[in-house]
Amino acid sequence: MGLTCHIAKIHSEASVEKNAKEIKDYIEEIYWGSGKRVLLLGHSKGGVDVAAALSMYWSDLKDKVAGLALAQSPYGGSPIASDILREGQLGDYVNLRKLMEILICKVLKGDMQAMEDLTYKRRKEFLQKHHLPKELPVVSFHTEASISPAVLATLSRVAHAELPMMAPLSDGQPARLPVVMPLGAAMAACAQLLLVRYKEQSDGLVARCDAEVPGSIVVRPKRKLDHAWMVYSSLRDDPSEADAAQVCEALLTLLVEVGQKKRHELSMKDE
Repeated sequence: MGLTCHIAKIHSEASVEKNAKEIKDYIEEIYWGSGKRVLLLGHSKGGVDVAAALSMYWSDLKDKVAGLALAQSPYGGSPIASDILREGQLGDYVNLRKLMEILICKVLKGDMQAMEDLTYKRRKEFLQKHHLPKELPVVSFHTEASISPAVLATLSRVAHAELPMMAPLSDGQPARLPVVMPLGAAMAACAQLLLVRYKEQSDGLVARCDAEVPGSIVVRPKRKLDHAWMVYSSLRDDPSEADAAQVCEALLTLLVEVGQKKRHELSMKDE
């Protein structure tokens, strides 16, 4: 597309409102430096933070922003965040609770305190106070994780391998080899739990229904992609399938088209 790309140095573990202010300042800095309106693309909690910046500071940003694309963002909240922070909700799913906490910290790059902003209760309270402007072009993108037996089976092989030693270690503990957790299998396990508990399709962390901004143009790919795919995908198993970079470019291209159409509709109303 020939666009200049900037990656905002935002800490996901911070609260939504704190990040919203930082993003607002960052947008203004880019605009005053280039003189061009900004297209925004936010993934996961980053999308929630960006949407908050636009809803809270639209009067300052309306002439500086051309559109917003949200990818796998828990705009309506996350059942994972709500379940983890509600005592007793996971009950017998103790191991899955720990698994979810790992995913939250490693994939969303946030701590458990930051997850409060993504619970249904907090998101409902925030959205009642702050609405995205109707004139803002918005594109929502969400996916569904594969929960096939083949994907789930790899999770059962995750463990610490005990290594035999000729002599014990100084602390008397056996040697352990950490085995890397297969992220796709972890996402699949969470997606299966959400399907069983809530009857909702998800990418492993975000339910598809929660990733759609009301009134936005929604992209719903049939291809099975989990929440971590956009962050960690680099090598494509199938060269005929788009990678994360190509999907991001396609979302921004669509956002430009949506923005042009919306501006045309607004100009027709003014006439």
